[in-house]
Amino acid sequence: MSSKIQNFQLEPLVNAHFIKTSLARYEQNNQAKTWELIQAHDSVAILIYHRDKEAFIVVKQFRPAVYCNNQNGMTVELCAGIVDKDLSLIEIAKEEIEEECGYAVKVEDMQRITSFHSSVGFAGSKQTLYYAQVDETMKVSEGGGIDSEEIEVITLSISEAKAFIFDESIAKSSGLMFAFMWFFARG
Repeated sequence: MSSKIQNFQLEPLVNAHFIKTSLARYEQNNQAKTWELIQAHDSVAILIYHRDKEAFIVVKQFRPAVYCNNQNGMTVELCAGIVDKDLSLIEIAKEEIEEECGYAVKVEDMQRITSFHSSVGFAGSKQTLYYAQVDETMKVSEGGGIDSEEIEVITLSISEAKAFIFDESIAKSSGLMFAFMWFFARG
């Protein structure tokens, strides 16, 4: 997948739907301090292992914030989504697997790995990480997301994933690298 990006520009954010910018004022050890921060939704992410292919299912998509850093903006990530529905975290994760990657997974077949805070310097939102296994009998669509999302579903073999972790030429999230390390540490 290759997105053609044109006329990229930044402007002040007004009437935000998913984040809120704030200036925190507080005292620490009797010293007045301030800190710029973003209040953002928590999220879920899923490490998906395809049993038949002996490979991981991940997604590739354009991220404007990464584009500001590398003028490419394409990232490889775990299947993920924000917590913005009145559903349990695992139910949101199940929905994301089907929407983004095209596999129907039962909640009872998913495993919670852990949760952690990301972007702690400016956002600190919490991500809960799950693990799911799929096979071709569970495929219900090509995935790719919903509405105007442009998500490419890609497969990484186990050997590719090991090299991928340390390949600095590919923009990826720390959650993805952690998930791979978790998988390999299980033995």
